[in-house]
Amino acid sequence: MMEIKSSSHLPAQSSQHIFGVSELNQKIKSILEEKFPFIWISGEISNFRIPSSGHAYFTLKDARSQISAVIFRNQIANLKFKPEDGLSIIGIGRVSVYEPRGGYQIIFEYIEPKGIGGLQIAFEKLKQKLADEGLFDAKHKQPLPLLPEKISIVTSPTGAAVRDFIHVSQRRFINLPLAVVPVSVQGAHAPGELVHAIEWLNRLGRTDIIVLARGGGSIEDLWAFNDESVARAIYASRIPVVSAVGHETDYTIADFVADLRAPTPSAAAEMIVPAKNELTRQLSTFKYKLYKSISNDLKIYEKQFDSLKNRIVHPKRHLQDMRLRLDDHLSRLLGSMADGIKHRRERTQYRQELLSSLSPLKTVSALRSQTHRVKQTLTDRMEMILTEYRNTLLLNTGKLDALNPMAILQRGYSITRTLPGKSIVSNSQSVEKDQLLEILLGSGSLTARVEKTTPSNIHPTASPSTTKD
Repeated sequence: MMEIKSSSHLPAQSSQHIFGVSELNQKIKSILEEKFPFIWISGEISNFRIPSSGHAYFTLKDARSQISAVIFRNQIANLKFKPEDGLSIIGIGRVSVYEPRGGYQIIFEYIEPKGIGGLQIAFEKLKQKLADEGLFDAKHKQPLPLLPEKISIVTSPTGAAVRDFIHVSQRRFINLPLAVVPVSVQGAHAPGELVHAIEWLNRLGRTDIIVLARGGGSIEDLWAFNDESVARAIYASRIPVVSAVGHETDYTIADFVADLRAPTPSAAAEMIVPAKNELTRQLSTFKYKLYKSISNDLKIYEKQFDSLKNRIVHPKRHLQDMRLRLDDHLSRLLGSMADGIKHRRERTQYRQELLSSLSPLKTVSALRSQTHRVKQTLTDRMEMILTEYRNTLLLNTGKLDALNPMAILQRGYSITRTLPGKSIVSNSQSVEKDQLLEILLGSGSLTARVEKTTPSNIHPTASPSTTKD
Protein backbone atom coordinates (compact mmCIF):
# COMPACT_ATOMS: atom_id res chain seq x y z
CA MET A 1 0.00 0.00 0.00
CA MET A 2 1.38 3.42 -0.96
CA GLU A 3 1.70 5.89 1.88
CA ILE A 4 0.43 9.40 1.14
CA LYS A 5 2.23 12.10 3.08
CA SER A 6 0.64 15.51 3.61
CA SER A 7 2.49 18.39 2.00
CA SER A 8 3.57 21.14 4.35
CA HIS A 9 2.69 23.89 1.83
CA LEU A 10 -1.00 22.86 1.48
CA PRO A 11 -3.53 24.63 3.77
CA ALA A 12 -5.19 22.51 6.44
CA GLN A 13 -8.85 21.66 5.71
CA SER A 14 -9.90 22.73 9.20
CA SER A 15 -8.79 26.32 8.47
CA GLN A 16 -10.41 26.61 5.01
CA HIS A 17 -14.07 27.02 3.97
CA ILE A 18 -15.14 24.06 1.82
CA PHE A 19 -17.66 25.12 -0.86
CA GLY A 20 -20.48 22.94 -2.02
CA VAL A 21 -21.08 22.96 -5.79
CA SER A 22 -24.38 24.86 -5.46
CA GLU A 23 -22.85 27.31 -3.00
CA LEU A 24 -19.93 27.99 -5.35
CA ASN A 25 -22.26 28.57 -8.32
CA GLN A 26 -24.38 30.95 -6.21
CA LYS A 27 -21.23 32.85 -5.19
CA ILE A 28 -20.04 33.12 -8.81
CA LYS A 29 -23.52 34.23 -9.93
CA SER A 30 -23.63 36.95 -7.27
CA ILE A 31 -20.18 38.26 -8.28
CA LEU A 32 -20.95 38.29 -12.02
CA GLU A 33 -24.37 39.93 -11.65
CA GLU A 34 -22.93 42.59 -9.34
CA LYS A 35 -19.93 43.27 -11.63
CA PHE A 36 -21.92 43.30 -14.90
CA PRO A 37 -25.48 44.50 -14.10
CA PHE A 38 -26.08 45.93 -17.61
CA ILE A 39 -23.65 45.90 -20.53
CA TRP A 40 -23.76 46.56 -24.25
CA ILE A 41 -22.43 43.69 -26.37
CA SER A 42 -22.32 42.88 -30.08
CA GLY A 43 -21.79 39.68 -32.02
CA GLU A 44 -23.23 37.23 -34.53
CA ILE A 45 -26.26 35.03 -33.82
CA SER A 46 -25.74 31.27 -34.08
CA ASN A 47 -27.92 28.23 -33.17
CA PHE A 48 -31.01 30.44 -32.79
CA ARG A 49 -34.03 28.50 -31.45
CA ILE A 50 -37.36 29.22 -29.74
CA PRO A 51 -38.79 26.23 -27.77
CA SER A 52 -42.38 25.89 -26.55
CA SER A 53 -41.71 28.32 -23.68
CA GLY A 54 -41.47 31.18 -26.19
CA HIS A 55 -38.04 32.31 -24.96
CA ALA A 56 -35.24 32.58 -27.54
CA TYR A 57 -31.93 30.80 -26.92
CA PHE A 58 -28.87 31.33 -29.11
CA THR A 59 -25.10 31.65 -29.17
CA LEU A 60 -23.49 35.04 -29.64
CA LYS A 61 -20.03 34.77 -31.20
CA ASP A 62 -17.26 36.70 -32.84
CA ALA A 63 -14.06 35.60 -34.57
CA ARG A 64 -12.41 34.20 -31.44
CA SER A 65 -15.03 33.34 -28.83
CA GLN A 66 -18.70 32.73 -28.07
CA ILE A 67 -21.18 33.01 -25.19
CA SER A 68 -24.66 31.61 -24.53
CA ALA A 69 -27.50 34.11 -24.69
CA VAL A 70 -31.24 34.25 -24.02
CA ILE A 71 -33.97 36.80 -24.63
CA PHE A 72 -37.37 36.26 -23.02
CA ARG A 73 -40.58 36.21 -24.98
CA ASN A 74 -41.83 39.56 -23.57
CA GLN A 75 -38.81 41.28 -25.15
CA ILE A 76 -39.13 39.23 -28.37
CA ALA A 77 -42.68 40.57 -28.86
CA ASN A 78 -41.33 44.15 -28.93
CA LEU A 79 -38.63 43.49 -31.56
CA LYS A 80 -39.07 45.17 -34.93
CA PHE A 81 -36.99 42.55 -36.79
CA LYS A 82 -36.70 38.76 -36.91
CA PRO A 83 -33.51 37.34 -35.33
CA GLU A 84 -31.85 34.55 -37.31
CA ASP A 85 -28.55 32.71 -37.63
CA GLY A 86 -25.74 34.76 -39.16
CA LEU A 87 -27.28 38.15 -38.24
CA SER A 88 -24.96 40.59 -36.43
CA ILE A 89 -26.67 42.34 -33.56
CA ILE A 90 -25.98 44.82 -30.78
CA GLY A 91 -27.88 44.72 -27.51
CA ILE A 92 -28.00 45.50 -23.80
CA GLY A 93 -28.20 42.76 -21.21
CA ARG A 94 -26.85 41.44 -17.96
CA VAL A 95 -24.44 38.59 -17.19
CA SER A 96 -25.96 35.75 -15.17
CA VAL A 97 -25.19 32.15 -14.20
CA TYR A 98 -27.55 29.21 -14.82
CA GLU A 99 -26.85 27.38 -11.57
CA PRO A 100 -28.07 23.82 -12.47
CA ARG A 101 -25.43 23.57 -15.25
CA GLY A 102 -22.89 26.00 -13.84
CA GLY A 103 -22.73 27.94 -17.12
CA TYR A 104 -22.83 31.70 -17.54
CA GLN A 105 -24.86 33.53 -20.16
CA ILE A 106 -26.11 36.92 -21.35
CA ILE A 107 -29.79 37.72 -20.63
CA PHE A 108 -30.74 40.38 -23.18
CA GLU A 109 -33.24 43.16 -22.44
CA TYR A 110 -32.99 44.67 -25.92
CA ILE A 111 -31.32 43.79 -29.24
CA GLU A 112 -31.20 45.39 -32.67
CA PRO A 113 -29.42 44.65 -35.93
CA LYS A 114 -25.88 45.98 -35.74
CA GLY A 115 -25.46 49.25 -37.55
CA ILE A 116 -28.75 50.92 -36.48
CA GLY A 117 -26.50 53.36 -34.71
CA GLY A 118 -25.47 55.26 -31.69
CA LEU A 119 -28.74 57.20 -31.30
CA GLN A 120 -30.55 54.12 -30.10
CA ILE A 121 -27.69 53.26 -27.76
CA ALA A 122 -27.71 56.81 -26.40
CA PHE A 123 -31.49 56.58 -26.01
CA GLU A 124 -31.24 53.38 -23.95
CA LYS A 125 -28.41 54.71 -21.80
CA LEU A 126 -30.29 57.93 -20.98
CA LYS A 127 -33.48 55.97 -20.36
CA GLN A 128 -31.69 53.67 -17.91
CA LYS A 129 -30.00 56.62 -16.16
CA LEU A 130 -33.23 58.57 -15.65
CA ALA A 131 -35.09 55.42 -14.60
CA ASP A 132 -32.44 54.76 -11.92
CA GLU A 133 -32.92 58.34 -10.65
CA GLY A 134 -36.68 57.75 -10.33
CA LEU A 135 -37.87 60.23 -13.00
CA PHE A 136 -40.23 57.60 -14.45
CA ASP A 137 -41.78 56.51 -11.13
CA ALA A 138 -45.56 56.57 -11.03
CA LYS A 139 -45.54 58.27 -7.61
CA HIS A 140 -44.24 61.47 -9.27
CA LYS A 141 -47.02 61.59 -11.88
CA GLN A 142 -49.48 64.49 -11.40
CA PRO A 143 -53.21 63.94 -11.98
CA LEU A 144 -54.79 65.93 -14.79
CA PRO A 145 -57.79 68.19 -14.03
CA LEU A 146 -61.15 66.82 -15.13
CA LEU A 147 -62.19 70.13 -16.72
CA PRO A 148 -59.13 72.29 -17.52
CA GLU A 149 -59.74 76.01 -17.82
CA LYS A 150 -56.85 76.46 -20.26
CA ILE A 151 -54.52 74.17 -22.22
CA SER A 152 -51.14 75.28 -23.66
CA ILE A 153 -49.73 73.40 -26.68
CA VAL A 154 -45.96 73.55 -27.05
CA THR A 155 -45.32 72.71 -30.71
CA SER A 156 -44.51 74.05 -34.15
CA PRO A 157 -47.25 76.50 -35.18
CA THR A 158 -47.10 75.31 -38.81
CA GLY A 159 -47.19 71.55 -38.27
CA ALA A 160 -50.09 69.16 -38.67
CA ALA A 161 -49.92 68.24 -34.97
CA VAL A 162 -51.26 71.60 -33.75
CA ARG A 163 -54.05 71.60 -36.35
CA ASP A 164 -55.13 68.08 -35.36
CA PHE A 165 -55.10 68.94 -31.65
CA ILE A 166 -57.10 72.17 -32.11
CA HIS A 167 -59.61 70.48 -34.41
CA VAL A 168 -60.35 67.63 -31.98
CA SER A 169 -60.38 69.97 -28.94
CA GLN A 170 -62.89 72.40 -30.50
CA ARG A 171 -65.07 69.50 -31.61
CA ARG A 172 -65.21 68.14 -28.06
CA PHE A 173 -65.42 71.50 -26.19
CA ILE A 174 -65.96 74.39 -28.56
CA ASN A 175 -65.14 77.32 -26.30
CA LEU A 176 -62.28 75.77 -24.28
CA PRO A 177 -59.35 78.28 -24.17
CA LEU A 178 -56.26 77.00 -26.03
CA ALA A 179 -52.83 78.65 -26.28
CA VAL A 180 -50.13 77.70 -28.79
CA VAL A 181 -46.52 78.24 -27.64
CA PRO A 182 -44.42 78.17 -30.85
CA VAL A 183 -41.12 76.24 -30.68
CA SER A 184 -38.86 74.25 -32.96
CA VAL A 185 -39.58 70.53 -32.65
CA GLN A 186 -36.39 69.28 -34.34
CA GLY A 187 -32.89 70.51 -34.89
CA ALA A 188 -30.09 71.73 -32.66
CA HIS A 189 -32.12 74.58 -31.10
CA ALA A 190 -35.22 72.52 -30.38
CA PRO A 191 -34.27 71.16 -26.88
CA GLY A 192 -33.47 74.64 -25.56
CA GLU A 193 -36.72 76.09 -26.91
CA LEU A 194 -38.75 73.25 -25.40
CA VAL A 195 -37.11 73.74 -21.99
CA HIS A 196 -37.65 77.53 -22.17
CA ALA A 197 -41.34 77.09 -23.07
CA ILE A 198 -42.01 74.68 -20.18
CA GLU A 199 -40.24 76.91 -17.66
CA TRP A 200 -41.98 80.05 -19.00
CA LEU A 201 -45.44 78.45 -18.68
CA ASN A 202 -44.62 77.42 -15.09
CA ARG A 203 -43.53 80.95 -14.19
CA LEU A 204 -46.63 82.42 -15.82
CA GLY A 205 -48.92 79.93 -14.06
CA ARG A 206 -51.98 80.64 -16.22
CA THR A 207 -52.53 77.21 -17.73
CA ASP A 208 -53.77 73.88 -16.34
CA ILE A 209 -52.11 71.43 -18.77
CA ILE A 210 -48.99 71.59 -20.97
CA VAL A 211 -49.08 69.45 -24.13
CA LEU A 212 -45.84 68.66 -26.00
CA ALA A 213 -47.00 67.85 -29.53
CA ARG A 214 -45.24 66.71 -32.69
CA GLY A 215 -46.02 64.50 -35.68
CA GLY A 216 -44.24 61.26 -36.50
CA GLY A 217 -40.75 60.89 -37.93
CA SER A 218 -37.46 59.02 -37.69
CA ILE A 219 -35.51 58.71 -34.47
CA GLU A 220 -33.36 61.62 -35.65
CA ASP A 221 -36.47 63.79 -36.22
CA LEU A 222 -37.80 63.03 -32.72
CA TRP A 223 -34.43 63.37 -30.98
CA ALA A 224 -35.21 66.74 -29.37
CA PHE A 225 -37.73 64.93 -27.15
CA ASN A 226 -34.96 62.49 -26.07
CA ASP A 227 -32.80 65.30 -24.68
CA GLU A 228 -31.92 65.06 -20.99
CA SER A 229 -32.58 68.76 -20.33
CA VAL A 230 -36.10 68.43 -21.76
CA ALA A 231 -36.74 65.36 -19.58
CA ARG A 232 -35.64 67.19 -16.44
CA ALA A 233 -37.74 70.26 -17.33
CA ILE A 234 -40.81 68.00 -17.67
CA TYR A 235 -40.02 66.34 -14.33
CA ALA A 236 -39.60 69.73 -12.58
CA SER A 237 -42.83 71.18 -14.01
CA ARG A 238 -45.49 72.01 -11.43
CA ILE A 239 -48.09 71.94 -14.22
CA PRO A 240 -49.07 68.47 -15.53
CA VAL A 241 -47.33 67.67 -18.82
CA VAL A 242 -48.81 65.46 -21.58
CA SER A 243 -46.43 63.99 -24.18
CA ALA A 244 -48.05 63.59 -27.63
CA VAL A 245 -45.01 62.98 -29.84
CA GLY A 246 -44.92 60.92 -33.03
CA HIS A 247 -47.08 57.97 -33.93
CA GLU A 248 -48.42 55.22 -31.68
CA THR A 249 -45.29 53.05 -32.12
CA ASP A 250 -42.86 55.90 -31.42
CA TYR A 251 -41.47 56.27 -27.89
CA THR A 252 -39.32 59.11 -26.58
CA ILE A 253 -37.79 59.93 -23.20
CA ALA A 254 -40.45 62.64 -22.84
CA ASP A 255 -43.15 59.92 -22.97
CA PHE A 256 -41.67 58.19 -19.91
CA VAL A 257 -41.19 61.36 -17.82
CA ALA A 258 -44.49 63.05 -18.70
CA ASP A 259 -47.52 62.77 -16.43
CA LEU A 260 -49.47 61.25 -19.35
CA ARG A 261 -48.35 59.76 -22.66
CA ALA A 262 -50.70 60.04 -25.66
CA PRO A 263 -50.08 57.98 -28.84
CA THR A 264 -50.71 60.99 -31.13
CA PRO A 265 -51.64 64.68 -30.81
CA SER A 266 -55.22 63.86 -31.81
CA ALA A 267 -55.39 61.14 -29.17
CA ALA A 268 -54.04 63.63 -26.59
CA ALA A 269 -56.98 65.95 -27.31
CA GLU A 270 -59.39 63.03 -26.95
CA MET A 271 -57.83 62.07 -23.61
CA ILE A 272 -57.55 65.44 -21.86
CA VAL A 273 -60.39 67.54 -23.36
CA PRO A 274 -63.78 66.48 -21.97
CA ALA A 275 -66.77 66.23 -24.30
CA LYS A 276 -68.97 69.25 -23.58
CA ASN A 277 -72.17 67.52 -24.73
CA GLU A 278 -71.44 64.60 -22.43
CA LEU A 279 -70.75 66.95 -19.51
CA THR A 280 -74.00 68.81 -20.21
CA ARG A 281 -75.89 65.51 -20.29
CA GLN A 282 -74.29 64.41 -17.03
CA LEU A 283 -75.12 67.75 -15.38
CA SER A 284 -78.74 67.40 -16.46
CA THR A 285 -78.81 63.88 -15.08
CA PHE A 286 -77.26 65.00 -11.79
CA LYS A 287 -79.68 67.93 -11.59
CA TYR A 288 -82.68 65.63 -12.09
CA LYS A 289 -81.35 63.10 -9.54
CA LEU A 290 -80.67 65.89 -7.03
CA TYR A 291 -84.18 67.29 -7.49
CA LYS A 292 -85.72 63.84 -7.00
CA SER A 293 -83.56 63.20 -3.94
CA ILE A 294 -84.52 66.53 -2.32
CA SER A 295 -88.21 65.97 -3.12
CA ASN A 296 -88.14 62.50 -1.57
CA ASP A 297 -86.35 63.81 1.52
CA LEU A 298 -88.91 66.59 1.94
CA LYS A 299 -91.78 64.10 1.76
CA ILE A 300 -90.09 61.90 4.38
CA TYR A 301 -89.47 64.89 6.66
CA GLU A 302 -93.14 65.97 6.31
CA LYS A 303 -94.30 62.51 7.38
CA GLN A 304 -91.89 62.53 10.32
CA PHE A 305 -93.10 65.99 11.34
CA ASP A 306 -96.78 64.91 11.29
CA SER A 307 -95.92 61.82 13.31
CA LEU A 308 -94.00 63.80 15.91
CA LYS A 309 -96.73 66.44 16.10
CA ASN A 310 -99.35 63.78 16.94
CA ARG A 311 -97.08 62.33 19.62
CA ILE A 312 -96.53 65.64 21.41
CA VAL A 313 -98.16 65.66 24.92
CA HIS A 314 -99.04 68.77 26.99
CA PRO A 315 -96.14 69.69 29.34
CA LYS A 316 -98.47 69.73 32.38
CA ARG A 317 -99.27 66.04 31.92
CA HIS A 318 -95.55 65.34 31.58
CA LEU A 319 -94.88 67.17 34.83
CA GLN A 320 -97.57 65.18 36.68
CA ASP A 321 -96.17 61.90 35.39
CA MET A 322 -92.68 62.95 36.39
CA ARG A 323 -93.82 63.86 39.91
CA LEU A 324 -95.40 60.43 40.34
CA ARG A 325 -92.25 58.76 39.04
CA LEU A 326 -90.13 60.91 41.34
CA ASP A 327 -92.17 59.88 44.44
CA ASP A 328 -91.94 56.23 43.42
CA HIS A 329 -88.16 56.40 42.83
CA LEU A 330 -87.64 58.27 46.13
CA SER A 331 -89.59 55.63 48.09
CA ARG A 332 -87.67 52.81 46.44
CA LEU A 333 -84.37 54.62 47.03
CA LEU A 334 -85.05 55.12 50.77
CA GLY A 335 -86.00 51.44 51.17
CA SER A 336 -82.93 50.32 49.29
CA MET A 337 -80.68 52.55 51.42
CA ALA A 338 -82.19 51.17 54.66
CA ASP A 339 -81.67 47.58 53.49
CA GLY A 340 -78.12 48.39 52.49
CA ILE A 341 -77.28 49.96 55.86
CA LYS A 342 -78.72 46.96 57.71
CA HIS A 343 -76.78 44.52 55.56
CA ARG A 344 -73.51 46.42 56.08
CA ARG A 345 -74.01 46.50 59.87
CA GLU A 346 -74.45 42.73 59.93
CA ARG A 347 -71.33 42.23 57.84
CA THR A 348 -69.36 44.61 60.10
CA GLN A 349 -70.40 42.70 63.23
CA TYR A 350 -69.46 39.36 61.64
CA ARG A 351 -66.03 40.62 60.65
CA GLN A 352 -65.38 42.03 64.14
CA GLU A 353 -66.11 38.60 65.65
CA LEU A 354 -63.90 36.95 63.04
CA LEU A 355 -61.03 39.35 63.79
CA SER A 356 -61.34 38.69 67.51
CA SER A 357 -61.06 34.93 66.94
CA LEU A 358 -58.01 35.42 64.74
CA SER A 359 -56.25 37.93 67.05
CA PRO A 360 -52.42 37.56 66.94
CA LEU A 361 -52.22 37.96 70.75
CA LYS A 362 -53.14 34.27 71.09
CA THR A 363 -50.13 33.16 69.14
CA VAL A 364 -47.60 35.61 70.64
CA SER A 365 -46.92 33.41 73.72
CA ALA A 366 -46.30 30.29 71.63
CA LEU A 367 -44.02 32.23 69.27
CA ARG A 368 -42.04 33.63 72.21
CA SER A 369 -41.40 30.13 73.59
CA GLN A 370 -40.37 28.90 70.17
CA THR A 371 -38.04 31.90 69.74
CA HIS A 372 -36.41 31.20 73.11
CA ARG A 373 -35.77 27.54 72.18
CA VAL A 374 -34.31 28.48 68.81
CA LYS A 375 -32.12 31.15 70.44
CA GLN A 376 -30.79 28.65 73.03
CA THR A 377 -30.10 26.05 70.35
CA LEU A 378 -28.27 28.62 68.22
CA THR A 379 -26.18 29.80 71.23
CA ASP A 380 -25.16 26.21 72.11
CA ARG A 381 -24.23 25.47 68.51
CA MET A 382 -22.12 28.64 68.25
CA GLU A 383 -20.24 27.83 71.50
CA MET A 384 -19.50 24.31 70.22
CA ILE A 385 -18.18 25.64 66.92
CA LEU A 386 -16.00 28.21 68.72
CA THR A 387 -14.56 25.47 70.96
CA GLU A 388 -13.68 23.37 67.90
CA TYR A 389 -12.00 26.36 66.22
CA ARG A 390 -10.00 27.12 69.44
CA ASN A 391 -8.70 23.53 69.63
CA THR A 392 -7.75 23.58 65.94
CA LEU A 393 -5.98 26.92 66.43
CA LEU A 394 -3.96 25.60 69.39
CA LEU A 395 -2.97 22.48 67.42
CA ASN A 396 -1.83 24.52 64.42
CA THR A 397 0.05 26.95 66.69
CA GLY A 398 2.00 24.06 68.19
CA LYS A 399 2.87 22.78 64.72
CA LEU A 400 4.06 26.21 63.64
CA ASP A 401 6.19 26.55 66.81
CA ALA A 402 7.76 23.17 66.10
CA LEU A 403 8.67 24.24 62.57
CA ASN A 404 9.96 27.72 63.57
CA PRO A 405 13.74 28.04 62.88
CA MET A 406 14.15 30.16 65.99
CA ALA A 407 12.85 27.31 68.09
CA ILE A 408 15.66 25.10 66.69
CA LEU A 409 18.21 27.73 67.74
CA GLN A 410 16.76 27.66 71.29
CA ARG A 411 17.83 24.00 71.45
CA GLY A 412 21.58 24.92 71.06
CA TYR A 413 21.99 25.16 67.29
CA SER A 414 23.34 28.21 65.44
CA ILE A 415 23.35 29.74 61.92
CA THR A 416 26.56 31.11 60.44
CA ARG A 417 26.56 33.88 57.79
CA THR A 418 29.39 35.72 56.01
CA LEU A 419 30.00 39.40 56.51
CA PRO A 420 29.15 41.70 54.93
CA GLY A 421 27.26 39.63 52.31
CA LYS A 422 25.31 37.64 54.95
CA SER A 423 25.32 34.44 52.87
CA ILE A 424 24.55 31.22 54.78
CA VAL A 425 27.74 29.17 55.33
CA SER A 426 27.02 25.52 54.62
CA ASN A 427 30.53 24.38 53.64
CA SER A 428 33.89 25.15 55.25
CA GLN A 429 35.43 25.51 51.82
CA SER A 430 33.18 28.43 50.99
CA VAL A 431 35.01 30.76 53.46
CA GLU A 432 38.56 31.97 53.64
CA LYS A 433 40.98 32.60 56.46
CA ASP A 434 40.49 35.92 58.33
CA GLN A 435 36.99 36.30 56.89
CA LEU A 436 34.44 37.80 59.27
CA LEU A 437 31.45 35.64 60.15
CA GLU A 438 28.17 36.33 61.96
CA ILE A 439 26.89 33.50 64.22
CA LEU A 440 23.16 33.65 65.05
CA LEU A 441 22.26 32.01 68.41
CA GLY A 442 19.01 31.25 70.13
CA SER A 443 19.50 34.52 71.98
CA GLY A 444 21.69 37.18 70.34
CA SER A 445 24.56 36.77 67.83
CA LEU A 446 28.41 36.58 67.67
CA THR A 447 30.95 38.05 65.26
CA ALA A 448 34.00 35.79 64.67
CA ARG A 449 37.04 35.69 62.36
CA VAL A 450 38.13 32.48 60.62
CA GLU A 451 41.42 31.14 61.92
CA LYS A 452 41.38 27.82 60.12
CA THR A 453 39.11 25.75 57.80
CA THR A 454 38.83 21.96 58.00
CA PRO A 455 37.19 19.75 55.28
CA SER A 456 33.94 18.11 56.33
CA ASN A 457 33.86 14.40 57.30
CA ILE A 458 30.28 14.49 58.54
CA HIS A 459 27.59 12.29 56.90
CA PRO A 460 26.19 14.09 53.83
CA THR A 461 22.70 14.25 55.23
CA ALA A 462 23.86 16.43 58.13
CA SER A 463 23.53 20.17 57.64
CA PRO A 464 26.99 21.82 57.65
CA SER A 465 25.49 25.22 58.32
CA THR A 466 24.30 24.34 61.84
CA THR A 467 26.76 23.34 64.57
CA LYS A 468 26.13 22.26 68.13
CA ASP A 469 27.46 24.72 70.71
